[in-house]
Amino acid sequence: MQHLIRSVRNHRGDLVVGLLKALTQIGLFLIFYLLMSIHNWQLTNASRTSATTALFWIAMTAAMHGVYGGYEIGRKKSKPIITNMTLGVLITDLVTFLQLQIMNVNANNNERLLFFTSPDFPYLLLAMILQAVFLFFIVHLGNHLYFSIYPPKRCLLVLGEMSDKAMITDKLNHFRLQWKVEDAVTWECKDLRARVEAAEVVFIASVPENAAMEILQICYDLHRDVLCKAQLQDIMLSSAQQVVIDDAPFLEMDYHKMTLFQRIVKRMGDVVVSAFVLLILSPLLGVIALLIHNEDGGPAIFRQPRMTIGGRNFTIYKFRTMYVHGGEHQVSATKDDPRITKVGRVLRRTRLDELPQFYNILKGDMTLVGPRPEMLDNVEKYKSGMPTFVYREKVKAGLTGYAQIEGKYNTSPEDKLMLDLMYIENFSLLNDVRLIFRTLTVLFRKDSTEAFSQPDMVAEARGKKGKGRKGK
Repeated sequence: MQHLIRSVRNHRGDLVVGLLKALTQIGLFLIFYLLMSIHNWQLTNASRTSATTALFWIAMTAAMHGVYGGYEIGRKKSKPIITNMTLGVLITDLVTFLQLQIMNVNANNNERLLFFTSPDFPYLLLAMILQAVFLFFIVHLGNHLYFSIYPPKRCLLVLGEMSDKAMITDKLNHFRLQWKVEDAVTWECKDLRARVEAAEVVFIASVPENAAMEILQICYDLHRDVLCKAQLQDIMLSSAQQVVIDDAPFLEMDYHKMTLFQRIVKRMGDVVVSAFVLLILSPLLGVIALLIHNEDGGPAIFRQPRMTIGGRNFTIYKFRTMYVHGGEHQVSATKDDPRITKVGRVLRRTRLDELPQFYNILKGDMTLVGPRPEMLDNVEKYKSGMPTFVYREKVKAGLTGYAQIEGKYNTSPEDKLMLDLMYIENFSLLNDVRLIFRTLTVLFRKDSTEAFSQPDMVAEARGKKGKGRKGK
């Protein structure tokens, strides 16, 4: 009976979500299209211009959904959904607007390409503002309706040790509308099947491989959703290809994830993008350097040895964010760190302190997308407690990457490794482009620069995540 009630509720919820998704896309499209049609009469008729513009906007929307995600109510909080969808629709509008202006270069309209000087440009800005406001309300409405239909799912934690309960519960408490931790046991629990049957979702963390397989089979038998905290072997096989040899199924894990062609294209992209950024942003770089120097008279650029591919050391360049004798080269920043300057706090929050790293990319020390270049002292500490940390050195260190986007400044070394290996083991040039675009979302995440608390610093020195970090 409960299964039937849950099924009816799920179908009702799916219908609501589907209608809201359709309404959202139709609303965003109409805002842009109607405002653009004010000065473009071709858009009001069945013409090549109207068809091309509509199809182009739809295609760009699909591409941006692949980068930023779409109307993911029920899966994410409202703020990240609004941020991701707003960035996606703004890029879609800009590219479609450029396409429309190119089509308007003809004998009947404009003699040359117009963009900022186009009479349509003010309407483009108005469309972006209205779309952002529309997304704000439609996302909040969607999540409100979704969680009024779907109450929080009852969760069971199956752990290797009960000491992990606080950490997992703390993370799930950030999503109280989605999950509610009602039970937690170790994998050795005698009545595990009954505990699983009483739950709706099972989280598995730090459980021995053989035991994890038994738990998965129980969940499969009882039709329960499962989330497993990724372990090293899981990441290694995440990109494995299914291969049948004779009649025996295998999973093929290819060690060399990057071909020679991909290496060449990736390096060419690094050179072109870094040179372009350094050229275009050179006035901003000069202003930042002047502000840093004026605050305390010290140098604007901070240099520090870091580690990249194959364990090779290089000198990283960043804008200095701490006082000259603040020990920036010794330990990671902590919350309310007195070593950070006033200008430095702004630079860290906006990530502008990392702009000089484009020079490292141009030189070839770094790449645009890859694992974060760690301080040498940290690397040694992490490797002593976690030898597998060396696997990050399979590829060149990067300015942005999966760990930099999804993680935080104070993410545990183990989780940093898992995030970096997710990128390494699933490498593709298309994914690099996707991650570059997604880097913009970091600027809107306050917790992305969440610093270590003092208890974390003690744990960091041991290569482990401390228990003292405060959640957002």
